[in-house]
Amino acid sequence: MSKRKKLDINTLLRENIKNIKPYASARDEFTGVAQVYLDANENPYGSIDGSMNNRYPDPYQTNLKQIISPIKNIPVNQIFLGNGSDEAIELLFKAFCTPGKDKTIISSPTYGMYQVCAETNDIQIIDIKLKEGFELDVDAILDIQTKETKILWVCTPNNPSGNAFFTSSIYKLLDNFNGIVVLDEAYIDFSDEPSWTTNLQYYDNLVVLQTFSKAWGLANIRLGMMFASEEIIKIINKIKMPYNINGLVQDYAINAIKNGEAKKNEYVLNILAERKRLETELIKLACVEKVFKSDANFLLVKTTAPKEIYSYLISKSIVTRERSKLHLCEGGIRITVGTPLENDILLKSLAEYKN
Repeated sequence: MSKRKKLDINTLLRENIKNIKPYASARDEFTGVAQVYLDANENPYGSIDGSMNNRYPDPYQTNLKQIISPIKNIPVNQIFLGNGSDEAIELLFKAFCTPGKDKTIISSPTYGMYQVCAETNDIQIIDIKLKEGFELDVDAILDIQTKETKILWVCTPNNPSGNAFFTSSIYKLLDNFNGIVVLDEAYIDFSDEPSWTTNLQYYDNLVVLQTFSKAWGLANIRLGMMFASEEIIKIINKIKMPYNINGLVQDYAINAIKNGEAKKNEYVLNILAERKRLETELIKLACVEKVFKSDANFLLVKTTAPKEIYSYLISKSIVTRERSKLHLCEGGIRITVGTPLENDILLKSLAEYKN
């Protein structure tokens, strides 16, 4: 399927990362079950709350990954778990982009953490803005790439516009971009499009990000997923913090996945039904000019007076996101799909708004 040659990951890797010797924790050196643990300088008496939280967690979250693996149909050695997807974003910059030298490409409007992480790592940002209709300018991206453009970031479905990008555009980028193509699928559960994880076997330059924060309803535990080639995952594991996912989160996620997959699917169906209802009802309102098509759990809505409407909703104790200053988002307010009751309150308040 892939038209590209095999990627030599070492040509993208930072020189200091090639030679770095990773920190070896006590749980790296011994991973089995023992009668006596005297290797990690832990408190041997237990925890002050009577639990067994005195022991360090599995640094590679093996049990949790083994549960995720069949759900995503991805081998354990191609999974990285992070403290939210933001940790994966940060580590990709640290692994592949040399500060003050390398560059990264984004397409605004998009998720803001790509820019924040690039700036904190002193990586130059090239912004190839989305075209009308919130579509990727693929030719412009490919024309501007050099050997210094190490990572391309694509959020699909996109935040804040909500649309999934054309598959033909993504394939063209995967086939022709010289660096790593990161597809951020935080909202993939709400889209009719299949996940790009099904293409991992064909593209060794592909990295896919997903999260437990949206469809799974576990934003509070901060657990993100990254799927990539075994080679890329090994590199990221080499430079991550030793115990980046604490044991409480690992245990909670394991129980949630085992007991909650049916509930997660129910939530998704409910959100999709409410998204459809909001699309239908919002466009009827005098203060709404357009509701953009969405493949996510939110809607970008073009309004007659975004700042005023945002403030008005705040006065009604309704919090949305005013996005009108962003490229292509003039008049825009981003509205998360809530429960039927929350959506009723929103619609009633907007119907009562007076310009």
